[in-house]
Amino acid sequence: MPKRVLHGVVVSDKMDKTITVMVERRVIHPVYKKFIVRSKKYAAHDEHNKYKIGDAVSIRECRPRSKRKRWEVVTEGA
Repeated sequence: MPKRVLHGVVVSDKMDKTITVMVERRVIHPVYKKFIVRSKKYAAHDEHNKYKIGDAVSIRECRPRSKRKRWEVVTEGA
């Protein structure tokens, strides 16, 4: 089964080898039929502490690396 890939923006890089990535998605409201933006933050593994706040990155599912870290950075740019 292929691993999911998400695109988002780095919102925190304070941890060692970990970044926090905010992923936004657009969903349609069931009653008003307008698009609304939903966002979620993911902890992603960044082996070389390369990415900084504001960088656009792609993250991919991986094996659990810690209690809440199940994603790793694939590439820069989304």
